[in-house]
Amino acid sequence: MAKKDRRFSLSRTTQSFEESVSGSASAIGASYTLVGAVLLLGAIGYGIDRWQGTAPWFLLTGLILGVIVGFYELVKATTRR
Repeated sequence: MAKKDRRFSLSRTTQSFEESVSGSASAIGASYTLVGAVLLLGAIGYGIDRWQGTAPWFLLTGLILGVIVGFYELVKATTRR
């Protein structure tokens, strides 16, 4: 009898975990977008600074734009529900 209750509980726990993961998929994707935007735009700014010799202005601009774009996407993905 105890085995049957354990399997039922394990099944219910697994189902709950799957629902949690699928429900948070958009937030996980948006967090990757946040990191990616900061890294990409920061790298572009760094490249322009190296090319033009204007350090650190384009790097800072790229990082700030990356944070803005990343947080915009994060908010957009999490408030869609």
